[in-house]
Amino acid sequence: MDLLIRAAQLDDAEAILAILNPIIEVGAYTVLTTPFSVEAEQEFILRFPQRGIFHVAVCRHKQEIVGFQNIEPFATYTCAFDHVGVIGTYVSLSCRRQGIGRSLFKAAFEAARCKGYEKLFAYVRADNTAALATYLSQGFRIIGTAQRHAKINGRYVDEIMIERAL
Repeated sequence: MDLLIRAAQLDDAEAILAILNPIIEVGAYTVLTTPFSVEAEQEFILRFPQRGIFHVAVCRHKQEIVGFQNIEPFATYTCAFDHVGVIGTYVSLSCRRQGIGRSLFKAAFEAARCKGYEKLFAYVRADNTAALATYLSQGFRIIGTAQRHAKINGRYVDEIMIERAL
């Protein structure tokens, strides 16, 4: 797929939610449980941290956003974690396994280094084996399991903690 990776813009909110809300509604890939409104997503984009990175992947052929990824500072209450970013990756349910994630990661790693990040960290649902495999293929390593970390619809879900040095 021929992709353009660019910074997310306020006008992208609806297209981002066209990816995110169906993933939330499936209930199998994220710990997010409530779909977001366009207004809430616009607010998220407006207030996104200055040191953050928020990319969208645009299919050039369709001129449609097919994935997005963001990196936020791990913590803002101390400078001890300034070198660590938390990463999240989302690809349209209808466009998986087409290189979108790989393209997003390539751009994110470069942008993260430019913003002073030295390490990226994420939680991945233990039952989301495809996402875990994707992160591992991008150089992340498993550092532990947070057991019974999320409780979704009365069911506990473990989360795999992963990290990657930049």
